[in-house]
Amino acid sequence: MALFRWGHSWDAFHDLEREVDRLLQSVNLSFQGLRFGRQYPPVNLYELPTEYLITAELPGVKSEELELTIANGVLSLTGRHASPEGTAEERFRRQERPRGVWQRSISLPDRVKADSLSAEFVNGILKVHLPKAEEVKPRQIPVAFGT
Repeated sequence: MALFRWGHSWDAFHDLEREVDRLLQSVNLSFQGLRFGRQYPPVNLYELPTEYLITAELPGVKSEELELTIANGVLSLTGRHASPEGTAEERFRRQERPRGVWQRSISLPDRVKADSLSAEFVNGILKVHLPKAEEVKPRQIPVAFGT
């Protein structure tokens, strides 16, 4: 007859948990030199009563390293995260912030006045104001009857 002891019923699960942790740690160590994830800044897009507002977090980016362009209904943000000056590559023990050139393209809503866009960059936060265009109302098209 098998004997069930309450105190030892989870030991197998604890062993499994330790093995999974060990495995994940070894995988993490082998990929430590590689950077995964996105290389561009996160953005938010809000719809307000009179405009759409895009905000982007750009810590460490200088305004002269930032470029905004619009073409064919797409807003492109291009910038550069500079490497820290005076720090050699082999000195990094952990690096989670991306470096180098990045670009982010965002499709704009149809109802935007593209010629009235404005942007401000304060304390590492970019705000792009996209004023809404007047809503285009459907138009009745008369149909001529042929004789």
